[in-house]
Amino acid sequence: MTTMTETASGLREFKMPDVGEGLTEAEILKWYVKAGDTVSDGQVVCEVETAKAAVELPIPFDGVVHELRFPEGTTVDVGQVIIAVDVNGGAAPAASVAEAQAPAASAPAAGSAEAAPAERTEAPPEKAAASEEKPKPAGRTPVLVGYGVSESSTKRRPRRGVPAQQPEAAAAKVAVQSELNGHGHAAPAARPLAKPPVRKLAKDLGVDLATVTPSGPDGIITREDVHAAVAPAAPVQETPATAAPASAPAPVRAPAPVATYDGARETRIPVKGVRKATAAAMVGSAFTAPHVTEFVTVDVTRTMKLVEEIKRAPDTYGLQGLRVNPLLLIAKALLVAIKRHPEVNASWDEANQEIVQKHYVNLGIAAATPRGLIVPNIKDAHAKTLPQLAESLGELVATARDGKTSPVAMQGGTVTITNVGVFGVDTGTPILNPGESAILAVGSIKLQPWVHKGKVKPRQVTTLALSFDHRLVDGELGSKVLADVAAILEQPKRLITWG
Repeated sequence: MTTMTETASGLREFKMPDVGEGLTEAEILKWYVKAGDTVSDGQVVCEVETAKAAVELPIPFDGVVHELRFPEGTTVDVGQVIIAVDVNGGAAPAASVAEAQAPAASAPAAGSAEAAPAERTEAPPEKAAASEEKPKPAGRTPVLVGYGVSESSTKRRPRRGVPAQQPEAAAAKVAVQSELNGHGHAAPAARPLAKPPVRKLAKDLGVDLATVTPSGPDGIITREDVHAAVAPAAPVQETPATAAPASAPAPVRAPAPVATYDGARETRIPVKGVRKATAAAMVGSAFTAPHVTEFVTVDVTRTMKLVEEIKRAPDTYGLQGLRVNPLLLIAKALLVAIKRHPEVNASWDEANQEIVQKHYVNLGIAAATPRGLIVPNIKDAHAKTLPQLAESLGELVATARDGKTSPVAMQGGTVTITNVGVFGVDTGTPILNPGESAILAVGSIKLQPWVHKGKVKPRQVTTLALSFDHRLVDGELGSKVLADVAAILEQPKRLITWG
């Protein structure tokens, strides 16, 4: 999708890019520039929050800020223009000069003047068209978040100054849309443009995308288009003609409860950003994957002693300068258990009716941040040594706390750990992260009376809870994985013999 457009007056417009896979909107958190500021290629102009993370957006060209299209706090759809920049450096646009000199009666000449800078208005239209097709010299390719540096094969849009094709193009577009809506022969010509979430919505609602009229930028079908395609099938249209007049006042009373809202005693918070994504993901997971949760209470006294021993002499274990805590050993214990039972590390492919076995582990760590719950993951955690795992875990936590976790860091997870014990909670029944097979909840570690070597002694005890997708993991497999994690934490020497 094109993220830059150039207007006749020398203004270049920058559109909200898709900064992550399948994202459809982002909230503008902060503007770093204002109208009249000079910007350069690669300069960060704003910070936006998507459903996954906060991201800074750089501008891909030089100029003077002409206009900020949206204030801070506004949620903007991907593809909408968010900032306009005067690439002429704030000088009088060349198009204005050309329009003043061109005869008012000559529409084609005026159109050409609008499309080209002043130094090119003298040239005949044939030369202007020829110069348009000349390749630009190779130079630095601006790199935005979510964009690559490869050359685009997309052809440039025709200039506004070519009036001969505009009516035909408009008529062709109307004809195509009318054929689409009328189930005509134009539908099979090309695959409708729509993002994966929109395609899934259409599939769930039974809507053929080939019959939907797109309203998004560049002919992309949006969620609203799919819902609009379903609307005519509802009986609402027939109600005025068939129902008795007495039934008409009934729907009018529906909005009445809204008027009872007491602003002095209640606060309404818009659901957006990370919270909106979390809500959708949890609902989708809870009602898609059949959850099973198993629990085990375990004596982790030896693990806690090992943590303290490593802290006292980190050089002995190659962990100097790295943060060592119980979560590190719990993560390593889970990775060893997965190695012993690799079938647990899988995902369910509904479309192809297949179970996808993962030969790698991207270990997710649930992190509470000011913007809400996020689950970044450590890529290829199964191949990391204990020092490497400690380093990755420290970087992940620090990045999450600073709110700088990238969308890529939250994609592709296979299993997750959530440490609810830091809040003083004994355990919980965690919900699976969408697309993952299991999630381990770790409760708080407390001194409790425990039978140890035939005597009741105070020991450090915690409760583990493992939720798993019962389509992928049966009770036996889930129990073995949880039992292995508990056994390692009870006797951490098993990390050597089992790992």
